[in-house]
Amino acid sequence: MLIDLSHSIEHGMITYKGLPAPIICDYLSREESKSKYAPGTEFQIGKIEMVANTGTYLDCPFHRYADGHDLSQIQLEKLASLDAVLIEVEGTQSIGKNFFERKDLAGKAVIVYTGWSKHWRTDAYFENHPFLTAEAADYLVSQKVILVGIDSHNIDDTRGNTRPVHSALLKNEILIVEHMTNLDLLKEKQFRFTAVPPKFVGVGTFPVRAFASVE
Repeated sequence: MLIDLSHSIEHGMITYKGLPAPIICDYLSREESKSKYAPGTEFQIGKIEMVANTGTYLDCPFHRYADGHDLSQIQLEKLASLDAVLIEVEGTQSIGKNFFERKDLAGKAVIVYTGWSKHWRTDAYFENHPFLTAEAADYLVSQKVILVGIDSHNIDDTRGNTRPVHSALLKNEILIVEHMTNLDLLKEKQFRFTAVPPKFVGVGTFPVRAFASVE
């Protein structure tokens, strides 16, 4: 069974306050295409203008570090069919390392369920959201995890201008997936995790269709 863990991307949708919403429109409409093809043959070619941090997206090292790997350099083995574990922290804002201790995390995708996605596309989503502490990030680095995902507005505390979690994880080639959803459907389940972006050169973040394959 496959469980979709991604938000849909819609025209005018705000993912992150201060960043522009995507513009989704026709480059070639079906009506306009009629003049280019045989009668009864119509096509639509879409046009999308958006920042990379839109919807449910993956961060790779280039997002934080100029010399880090970009999307085109990330191996598929770090993105697809990863052994995964769900960490349940619903009701907690500051997520410390104690939530991750005494768990088998090495080589896995660590998916953090906060329940915050219930606020998606509301003003509440941007304020007082759950986040990992720097200590938690350092612990995940020490455990050699592959990827960390979260269903919150940001994996870091955005009330300041430092980003210790992004810095620690991405410096150590640990990928990040933010703005996930439907993580409640993974409770008490064994699953594998996939989140594959397009193979862009010179880009460190891009939307993904994240999903779980439940065993």
